[in-house]
Amino acid sequence: MTAAHAILMHEGFGRLSIEAVAQRSGVGKPTIYRHWANASELAMEALMAGFPATGGAGESGLEAALTAQIAALVRAFATTRGRQIAMALATADPESEFTRAFRNRVILSSREAGRTLIAEAAGRGEIAPPGEIEVVLDMIYAPLLYRLLAGHQPLGPGLAPALAAGAMRLLGPPG
Repeated sequence: MTAAHAILMHEGFGRLSIEAVAQRSGVGKPTIYRHWANASELAMEALMAGFPATGGAGESGLEAALTAQIAALVRAFATTRGRQIAMALATADPESEFTRAFRNRVILSSREAGRTLIAEAAGRGEIAPPGEIEVVLDMIYAPLLYRLLAGHQPLGPGLAPALAAGAMRLLGPPG
């Protein structure tokens, strides 16, 4: 992962290959293929390294947990390499390995983390259980992806708290 991240950050997505990662890390290609199906999946995971998968809201509450999760996504994609990946994604075939890797490693894993945070908050009585969880998740994460792909507004530091606050208004108080 360290080798992949270094290649991605210093040389760019176009230079990231399983061969390059194997050479830089000193491990064999079969070892890498045991963990990632292709270079695109490895690139997404390397870009998202350090991103909290689900981490639970604990005493901080749902809004703080969502803010932290979304802020990690914003930080990852506000980098030069993150923007390059977004531009490559915008032109990629929807069925390409690259698009599937993005969908699996970023979109679906983020939604699962959000689903867990919302379920935990509902379990604590912080919010009422949402009826249409998929729509709620769409409303939380779609604005970030829209900004990432459309580029009409920046992925700035205010986006995460604004999306989390909007989610809290959408979810409403318990009962």
